[in-house]
Amino acid sequence: MSVSPYIFFDGTCEEAIAFYKQAIGAELLFKMTFGEMPKQENNSTEGCASGFDWPDDKIMHANVRIGDSDVMMSDGNMCGDKFKHAGYALSITSKDVAEGKRWFDNLAAGGNITMPWSETFWAKGFGMLSDKYGIPWMVNVEKPM
Repeated sequence: MSVSPYIFFDGTCEEAIAFYKQAIGAELLFKMTFGEMPKQENNSTEGCASGFDWPDDKIMHANVRIGDSDVMMSDGNMCGDKFKHAGYALSITSKDVAEGKRWFDNLAAGGNITMPWSETFWAKGFGMLSDKYGIPWMVNVEKPM
């Protein structure tokens, strides 16, 4: 069994994928837009209270590899309701302090730092932030125990 996060974006999924590729070396494994869906399924707004019409250029599903983990992403939560990213954080770990600090700085660009990068009792470097898409991240470089 494995658990993979699935992140919904407010119409910025394509932009976020490009950002994560640049910021932390993410690799795009798969992407399908709503316009590429079979037409009979693309026309359905079942389950979407507002009857939202899916924009053809928005991402229905994408799979991105970050390190050894897959993160799935979509613009598919665009039923007219604003949503808030809460109750989780994506955590990435490096063995190299310079790499961890670079990831932290790259992810923080345009975002909000909630705990500045610093050494802690458990880490050579650790910091927390929300990126410019509102996704919370923790970047960690553990101390050997």
